[in-house]
Amino acid sequence: MTSQIQKVLLLDGIDPVCGQVLMDAGISVTTHCKLSKEQLLNEITNYDAVVVRSATKVTAEVLGASERLRVVGRAGTGVDNIDVPAATRRGIIVMNTPGGNTLSAAEHTCAMMCSMARHIPQASAALKAGTWDRKTYLGSELHGKTLAIVGLGRIGREVAKRMQAFGMTTIGYDPIIPKEAAAEWGVESLPLKEVWPRADYITVHTPLLPHTRNLINDTVLASCKKGVKIVNVARGGIVDEAALLRALKSGQCGGAALDVFVEEPPTDLALCSHPKVICTPHLGANTVEAQHRVACEMATQLADMVKGKPLVGVVNAPALTNATNESLKPWIELAQALGCLAKHLSQLNNDNTTPIKVCLDLYGDEMDKMKELVGPAVLVGMLRGITPNGTNMVNAPLLAKERGITLSLTSHSHQMPPVPAAAPDALQVRVIKGSSTHILLGNAASGQATLYSLDGCVWESGLTLGRNMLFFSASPSVSPLATIATQLEDRQAAVTSLLSSAPTDKEMWHVARTEATVSLRQAIPGTRLMAQVTF
Repeated sequence: MTSQIQKVLLLDGIDPVCGQVLMDAGISVTTHCKLSKEQLLNEITNYDAVVVRSATKVTAEVLGASERLRVVGRAGTGVDNIDVPAATRRGIIVMNTPGGNTLSAAEHTCAMMCSMARHIPQASAALKAGTWDRKTYLGSELHGKTLAIVGLGRIGREVAKRMQAFGMTTIGYDPIIPKEAAAEWGVESLPLKEVWPRADYITVHTPLLPHTRNLINDTVLASCKKGVKIVNVARGGIVDEAALLRALKSGQCGGAALDVFVEEPPTDLALCSHPKVICTPHLGANTVEAQHRVACEMATQLADMVKGKPLVGVVNAPALTNATNESLKPWIELAQALGCLAKHLSQLNNDNTTPIKVCLDLYGDEMDKMKELVGPAVLVGMLRGITPNGTNMVNAPLLAKERGITLSLTSHSHQMPPVPAAAPDALQVRVIKGSSTHILLGNAASGQATLYSLDGCVWESGLTLGRNMLFFSASPSVSPLATIATQLEDRQAAVTSLLSSAPTDKEMWHVARTEATVSLRQAIPGTRLMAQVTF
């Protein structure tokens, strides 16, 4: 997937360093400052990746216009101008550069706060218009005031550090950051309902998500101190603009500093025109340093993908972070191979209605490190050939869920696998469909996907999974290898190997490997053809 990144489209005036880094990596680059929707729909079909800032909207329609597109990169933090669910469904990676504009956004937040406290934009405009008016622009100190920071990620932490230097008390909220960690940064972490009444200033630093849309609304503003001041240098929509305007008019809100808006550029300027509002046209990351940094970071991330280095900034498939690591590739291939074999054994192609439960057991310390990878990889194998648009580790979890496939994972890092020959690291895949259960155990210690056990039958030396394989089950009293070989030769199939599982008093498995695919429909006496797989 990653090696197919050969042509990249750069939009929205990306800093030229992005194109230079990509070209130095041998990747072809085309740059456009801005494309209309029609132009983009036509152009996108020619590229493996597209990199945007905030202006271009990468919609489901745009994503659906290209069968070639593999990556959408956002040179910046937010990805709300990209239809991430649509990209995920199509198996397209969405990447951003989460740290590239941190300092610029934090500095702009602090500048907006200082400007609002001292009415700097209004006073400057008045003086330029010829009015010397000190009384109207009486300001207030930031020292001793309480700043509430909603979102204690990179930007929120940098804002806290800078405003603490002004003597502000910093409180905040973040559902992910532990209270102890926040305390180390000098921020008292509180539930949101306790944050609002204490704040003199509120600044938001969260992504725009369903649960953060209109986070600052009529109810929240009413619970705040009279005269509270609001800062938004994050994303338009986090603050309910109509509610904010009502609070400004009533005096409940004492001022607002806005860099982002629901509609950009805004066509309704009622909020921007309010005398207690200072506003800028989405300048938070608009510095020479930030734009150079995010452009360079995005180009490096794409170049690293091609080189097989660990991925950074993947938004919609965190499991891919280490998927390109050469040492992990055999284990990913093992997981996909076991999933593929399980699909054929369970006849998933023939039934979309029966719920399927997939249970993974990871044995050994090394497997424990790969638990984020093996689940999606097994699902890729199980869904191979089932979906018309193809399956990869980006869209496999979503597509599996839609087909009624549930996945659970248990780590046994200090336990031996059921088959000692597979030790110390092994992956067991158990697929339950109705009354049918199949259990597969393998490892990739040799660098190749190797099966050691299937439904309790064991290959002590391992069975390498590869090329074209036919799996037969038979009673232990039957020795069908000669018959299987004869039948395959009658079909003009070149047999490269015939292997049987270890003797048992129960059912045994017999596997034939062929040079090319073969369609074997005629029954072989004493056996059942359970699966024909091309790995």
